[in-house]
Amino acid sequence: MQILDLRQVNSRTLETLFEEEARCWLDELHWDYRPSLQLIKKFIDARSLGGAAALDNGRAAGYGFYVLEETKGLLGGLFVSPRYAQAAVSQRLLAEMLAPMRALPHVDRIEAQLIPFGTSFDHALVEQKFRLYPRQFMLLPLAKAKPAGAPISQGLRLERWDDRHFEPCARLIQLAYANHIDSDINDQYRTEEGALKFLKNIIILPGCGQFLPDASFLVKPVASERLIGVVLNSAVSAGVAHTTQICVMPGYQRHGLGLRLMEATMQALKSRRFHAITLTVTTQNDRARELYEQLGFQTVKTFAAAVWQV
Repeated sequence: MQILDLRQVNSRTLETLFEEEARCWLDELHWDYRPSLQLIKKFIDARSLGGAAALDNGRAAGYGFYVLEETKGLLGGLFVSPRYAQAAVSQRLLAEMLAPMRALPHVDRIEAQLIPFGTSFDHALVEQKFRLYPRQFMLLPLAKAKPAGAPISQGLRLERWDDRHFEPCARLIQLAYANHIDSDINDQYRTEEGALKFLKNIIILPGCGQFLPDASFLVKPVASERLIGVVLNSAVSAGVAHTTQICVMPGYQRHGLGLRLMEATMQALKSRRFHAITLTVTTQNDRARELYEQLGFQTVKTFAAAVWQV
């Protein structure tokens, strides 16, 4: 098995892998991953994407990629064909990707949220000194939803998303995730600047699907423009949406606003002929996980968010 720098191969060499990966995302997660793969191919062919590829006598066995953001590295993907020893090849690819990032003196943190197909990455990540945070990928067929008919609290109003809310929403995210386990996983939540970058990634870029402003909602006080809650959703395949963000301001939590935001989402999606919605949740986030289970969501895959810190 030959391990090459990703910049030494072209996307045609990896085409069979991309096709297998796209089938896994669609079959297991109901997610059309092809738009993301088109972007990955573009960067590979431009020789501008860090990563590694595993070739067996010239045949693609697996690949992974990473990106660098100032002092942080992000493992963006890792996939090995089930035709090969997935655990062993994944371990080698992971080591090859981590070595150049860790060699950079300014990189002091590496994050990963790798979706496993056919094998777990947990052992390999622990061996590389990552701290793991179990997460769940959950699915709700909208026909099986269990709405509670939660009313909006008196003195609050529900509105649809508008792009003028980028910066207020970034402030809301930073405040909602202060001292929260999810800010340990994604350090963008810790600052308004980072939260704004996160919002632009999920709303503007195609990696999280096609943003659905008509199925994304905000909660505000009646007499104020201050945001106290938000839910954002994107279409990820025909008839399937994904909740990319939901949060409520401290002080307003535990009053049913998360439930109300999810019910508004489900109603809006049903009216647009969507048949399912997915989301991810950190297992230790008991309140959020219990809310989703109350609504009828079921876990279809578990994976680990992982963080390495100097």
